Amino acid sequence: MTKVALVTGAGQGIGQAIAERLAKDGFKLALVGRHLDKVQKVASEINQQGGEAIAIKADVAKRDEVFAAVKATKAKFGDFSVIINNAGVAPTTPIMAVTEDDMNWTWGINVNGVVWGTQAATEAFKALGHGGKIINATSQAGVEGNPNLTVYGSTKFAIRGITQTTAKELAEFGITVNAFAPGIVKTPMMWDIAHEVGQNAGKDDEWGMAQFSNGIALGRLSEAKDVANVVSFLAGDDSNYITGQTIIVDGGMVFH
Repeated sequence: MTKVALVTGAGQGIGQAIAERLAKDGFKLALVGRHLDKVQKVASEINQQGGEAIAIKADVAKRDEVFAAVKATKAKFGDFSVIINNAGVAPTTPIMAVTEDDMNWTWGINVNGVVWGTQAATEAFKALGHGGKIINATSQAGVEGNPNLTVYGSTKFAIRGITQTTAKELAEFGITVNAFAPGIVKTPMMWDIAHEVGQNAGKDDEWGMAQFSNGIALGRLSEAKDVANVVSFLAGDDSNYITGQTIIVDGGMVFH
């Protein structure tokens, strides 16, 4: 089986780090994002370094676009073995400020995107006559509730549940489903959250970020590659006997 992985939200941050790590691990890659220029840039860098990657424009909230992306990946590389449902958005919203649009937009991308990715990957694995791996992005905020993250946190709690449910449903087909739960990672999205939290309190971005980093046992914020290391393990053979699990990679914030 050729090692072929599709990564959603691969244009920056954690998704980009995952793509770069899986390229080193010998995967052929399809990088999916809403902004083609961003995923194309990452794909081009991987190709320049001797890897093999293509860029695909798709909105994970749209089922047809996710299915089309998986089909294009299978057609290009002749096989398909791993999907990483990484794309997500993270609004910072105090409970009384939450709107219908906030809920629908965030759930559409974060939760529906995982469901469509799971369906499309499963269809592809079955058509190819072999199992595969589904890897979902949840969050430390999907393991423990964080203030002002009702919208975002609710989606990430849901993804943990979907991971457990689908792991049980798909095991008979040789498909494993696991999730990774990052803590506070130095990504563009995290700086946006820190900025919002700071603005809400009349403070600066550094103060906003400190509100998250204060409780980390290892005493530092996460680099995107810390998360990519865990995804590499989940995408590889060493994790073949693991399914339905969420691996928390947060430097020691929540302990279960």
